Amino acid sequence: MNLGIIEINWSSLMILANLVILYLIMKRFFFEKIHNFMQRRQDAVRDAIAGAEAINKRADKKMEDYQRRIANVESEGRDIIRNAKVQADARAKRIVDEANEQASQIVARAQEEVRRERAQAMRGMKEEITTLALMAASKVLEEELSGSEQQRRIVDRVIEEAGNAGWQN
Repeated sequence: MNLGIIEINWSSLMILANLVILYLIMKRFFFEKIHNFMQRRQDAVRDAIAGAEAINKRADKKMEDYQRRIANVESEGRDIIRNAKVQADARAKRIVDEANEQASQIVARAQEEVRRERAQAMRGMKEEITTLALMAASKVLEEELSGSEQQRRIVDRVIEEAGNAGWQN
């Protein structure tokens, strides 16, 4: 039979029958296995993608955690530096205060020493004046002055000269 473009003959029918038989054999023995293999492969790819996404999420979470830790470390570092500076300032102030206190004590001791030496010098001067007054009195007695008025003038003059010389401070 001739229908134009397609010609039907026994060989075409046999080819068609062979194709149907081959399809049925393949369907019975191979298509399900191939389908199962393809399904397992598709599931494996899906699982791999899900695992990669989970790993990416964990990595992102760890990255955020590390960044937060780094920020905290920087903040802690600034706090440590700030605290160290405050402690250093406090220690420097304490050292300066101790030095000032020691200087004040040294000045006070020096002033006390000056007062002691001054008092000792005053005692020495009083002793010398007393000695001078006694010598003057003995001279007065040696000369045997007449009248108490003259003795009073000599004693006044000795006291005045001694006062001018050493008692004025």
